[in-house]
Amino acid sequence: MPAPLSAVPEASGVAVSRRSPQRLWVHNDSGQPVLFALDANGAVEHPVRVRGAEIRDWEDIASSLCSDGPCLYIADIGDNDARRSDITIYRVSEPGDRDAATAPVHPIHARYPDGPHDAEAFFVTRAGDMFLVTKERPPVLYRLAASPAAETAAGTLERVKVLQEFGGKVTGAGISRDDRWVALRTHSALFMFRRDELTSPRASEPLRVDVSALGEPQGEGVAFGDDGFVYLAGEGGGHHRPGTLARLRCTLN
Repeated sequence: MPAPLSAVPEASGVAVSRRSPQRLWVHNDSGQPVLFALDANGAVEHPVRVRGAEIRDWEDIASSLCSDGPCLYIADIGDNDARRSDITIYRVSEPGDRDAATAPVHPIHARYPDGPHDAEAFFVTRAGDMFLVTKERPPVLYRLAASPAAETAAGTLERVKVLQEFGGKVTGAGISRDDRWVALRTHSALFMFRRDELTSPRASEPLRVDVSALGEPQGEGVAFGDDGFVYLAGEGGGHHRPGTLARLRCTLN
């Protein structure tokens, strides 16, 4: 069963640290711009304030290796009413063990080529290309190419393709350390794609894993760890109930 996250009732995203593989990063989707460091069992180690960031609707987080070392991408991409003129992705160096605050963030602003969309799923490839999957039925995959200019100027997302209907709205995404697999999730299932197939215009067929037996009140985030582990984070379902963290072992070839 999932472990409760009492400090994170609106846990919307999860990422595995590149500095310390036994550490996870999670966040709420509203409130203060704070990340929570967890151990692999879901115990909160400490909160870290994200300097220079604001929250409109934080929906996902990804870890990566940037030119200056391990980094995190925080995706402020939620838009329930489809009214935002642009979305923001905050890139920041990953905090150290005792940091109470991050270094100043680099905001990356982007807009859709076809009007606003609500999205909760985000991942970053090794090359630095960023991908969003909309929370629509069927969902749509968008790409923002890696570019130093994107740190300060608003870029335009590229529409890659419409994905198949998943039987539920996509609420999170994660990419494996070797860049070979991408997981998309709904509240009740995981869908494992080969990354080169998912991010190309051609059709892609995923492996489906039913996670409804976990009993998550509201499954939201997914991240690949080491040794075949996949971490799932979720909201508590309202009324200040704690968020949740679960760990599964998956075998992918």
